Amino acid sequence: MASGDQRAVAADIDGSGLRAVILRTRWNTDIVDRLTAGAERGLSDLGVTDIEVVDVAGAYELPFAAKTIASSGRADLIVVTGAVIRGETTHYELVAGECGRGILDVQLSTGVPIGMGVLTVENDSQAMARSREAGEHNVGEEAAQAAVEQALLVRSWS
Repeated sequence: MASGDQRAVAADIDGSGLRAVILRTRWNTDIVDRLTAGAERGLSDLGVTDIEVVDVAGAYELPFAAKTIASSGRADLIVVTGAVIRGETTHYELVAGECGRGILDVQLSTGVPIGMGVLTVENDSQAMARSREAGEHNVGEEAAQAAVEQALLVRSWS
């Protein structure tokens, strides 16, 4: 589904009254800044105004931070933003895989939706292509929209 199609679906969603936390990593800040701006834009476009941004060290630390916030009862949804870029070692596989699995585990164990805005890419140019400005492809924005949809699903079935 193209980014334009996602916006059409999201236009009918009202996230007003939801409390959101954006967890952002401190690695690859130029890209993470763009993803976080996209997440903020995605939340705001859907009426979410209660947004807190929290920094964490890196993608490996995101699951623990997400679990802490989800367990607090102070967030209806979380959006994680970060960028894991392949390097010359196997560190990439460890961090990317464990981050993704950890985020999934947190969602399933807490019932708090988490929008996955963490890029796992081969190089900077791929990361930049997935973190574009408003109106273009931005994984942070798409993750925020997905998290709002899931939070509304939780709310309607609780």
